[in-house]
Amino acid sequence: MAEQSTEPDTPDVEGDEQPTSGRRPARWRRRATPRLSRTAAAVVVSAALVVALAGLTGWLGYRAYQEREAKAKRDLYVQVARQGAVNLTTINYTEADADVQRILDLSTGAFRDDFEQRSKPFVEVVKAAQSKSEGTVTDAGLESQRGDSAQVLVAVAVKSRTAGGEEAPREWRMRIEVRSVGAKDAKVSNVVFVP
Repeated sequence: MAEQSTEPDTPDVEGDEQPTSGRRPARWRRRATPRLSRTAAAVVVSAALVVALAGLTGWLGYRAYQEREAKAKRDLYVQVARQGAVNLTTINYTEADADVQRILDLSTGAFRDDFEQRSKPFVEVVKAAQSKSEGTVTDAGLESQRGDSAQVLVAVAVKSRTAGGEEAPREWRMRIEVRSVGAKDAKVSNVVFVP
């Protein structure tokens, strides 16, 4: 009868990789892959969430800032148009020069240049007629906005009086173009009376 070996079957390997005392050879051993503990995994996930939330919060904050700036610009355009309409319709012969200067101060571009050229004859006519007019804005709204300018519709009630007596109040509608001048200011750049 053949003798049976009591040694475990081992593959033929060369050199130093012979198994000793039941241990696997080095090339058979699995390399230990580092695994994150549950705590470390939770920390990594939490950090990723914090970064994502911070990014989202920053983006939402920036969008809110842009909306506030856009609303402030729209409000500025409407306010400047309202004031421009009041300036154009409120002229007192005793203060005509100051009234005209107020119109010029709130104007820009070709509109300002044109009004300045016509201001002296205008003042003379107002003084000769002893004219007083007072404009009150009854309604105003942004019609359109493009880039650094906007069209604003303004309705004005005007009471007028001359040396000959008081005239009946009139309602005027104007389309006033307002243009940004600088970061936080705007001026009237055109006025068209709307029927």
